[in-house]
This record gives sequence, structure tokens and C-alpha cells, in this order.
Amino acid sequence: MQEVIKQKLGQMKLHGMNQAYSAVLSNTRSESITHDEFIHILVQAEWEDREGRKIGRSLKNARFRYQASIEEIDFTKSRNLDKTHLLRLAECIFIKKKEDLLITGASGVGKSFVASALGHQGCQLGYRVLYFNTQKLFSRLKTAKGDGSYNKEVSRIEKYDLLILDDFALQPLDNYNRNTLMEIIEDRHGRKSTIIASQLPVSMWYDVIGESTIADAILDRLVHKAHRIELQGESMRKLKSN
Repeated sequence: MQEVIKQKLGQMKLHGMNQAYSAVLSNTRSESITHDEFIHILVQAEWEDREGRKIGRSLKNARFRYQASIEEIDFTKSRNLDKTHLLRLAECIFIKKKEDLLITGASGVGKSFVASALGHQGCQLGYRVLYFNTQKLFSRLKTAKGDGSYNKEVSRIEKYDLLILDDFALQPLDNYNRNTLMEIIEDRHGRKSTIIASQLPVSMWYDVIGESTIADAILDRLVHKAHRIELQGESMRKLKSN
């Protein structure tokens, strides 16, 4: 009977429940477990297994640049990274409130790592997260424009609770990329959260975006109510290589 039960649990893909059932059977104290306790163990195990697989899928779909965690972040004073502020952001209330975060600093100071760590935290808490190198996203959407899948791609991006745009403003935007960015920011403004990481200070984004009317519209939606992290210090890549 036990083997039949395990076989049927496997066929129904109740993997967590199946493992818990086997574990209880092998426990010498299993006879002291009440029926309610036994059911609770099985249900809890199945719930945890499904949640774990769900988080695993979210992390895979996000396509993060780094496998990063909040615990790994270096809060050395010279980095100008306020630990209290970062840990509050790690609670992901800003995602729930549909607020944005702007991370700036020189090359190598850890912008992508911090953004990825917050993204991982969002996945752990059940939010849908998507990571992109900004230039690669523009290229992808330009291709989508050519094959007719542009609207589908933009709609898909809009649905994510958190969009991370890394390496923003490495070069001036042309007319196409400018309009694409405007559409993305407009779709997400007040509806979803966006993290933007850039080597350039926010004060220089206006010139990089170009075309004053669109630059004003984009920055008006992004800057005024956004959280900010302005990283300083030496390149983390350089320090780790020493």
C-alpha cells in the first residue's frame, strides 16, 4: 500500500508530499504522530516544494547578470552605501508601492551587483523580475519591430513587477531608442517598479537622452520620486583581483 501511495503521488507530481511521506515512514517515531500532524507535514512539504520551484523559475526567467544576495554586499564606508537604506529596500516595499530606484557610480563600483541582489530578493518574495542590459534590450526591441513582435515584447515587459535596466546611458540615445525608452517608462510609471543602473550621474542623463521634450518627459517620470543610491569608491573588480 505504501508503495502504491508513493507511486500515485509521483504520478500526480506531488513531489514535496512524496518526499515527506517517505521521510515520515522512515521515522521511528512516526507512530506517535497524529492524523492532523501527518496531514500538516505532507501539505507543508508540498507547499514549500512548489514555492521553491516557483522561485527557481523566477530567478531563471529574470536572467540576472550576477547571482547576488543582500548578504554578500560590501557596506564599506568608502562606498557611500547606507546599510539601513539598502536593507529597507531589500524588504521590497518599493516594489509593492511601484516606486523606482536609480543606482549611479563609476565603472566597477558594484551597481549591477546591488541591482541584481535586490532583484533576487524580489524573486524570493514572490515578485516577477526581469533584468536587461539596456543596450541589449534596445537591440532586441529593434529586432522585434522588424519581425512584428514589438508590441508583444513591450506588453510582456510591462507585466513584470520589477524591471532592471543595467548599464544605462553608456552612449547617447538615437531617435528610435529614445522613443522606445519613453514607451517603456510611460507604461510602467505608477504601475510597476524600475531599477536603473548607470555610470553617469543623473544630472547628465538629460543630455544622453537628447531631444528636450522627450528627455523632460522621461526624467519627470523617473527622477523626482525615485529612491537613489550613489555609489563611490574604487572598482570592486579591481580590489578583488588584487
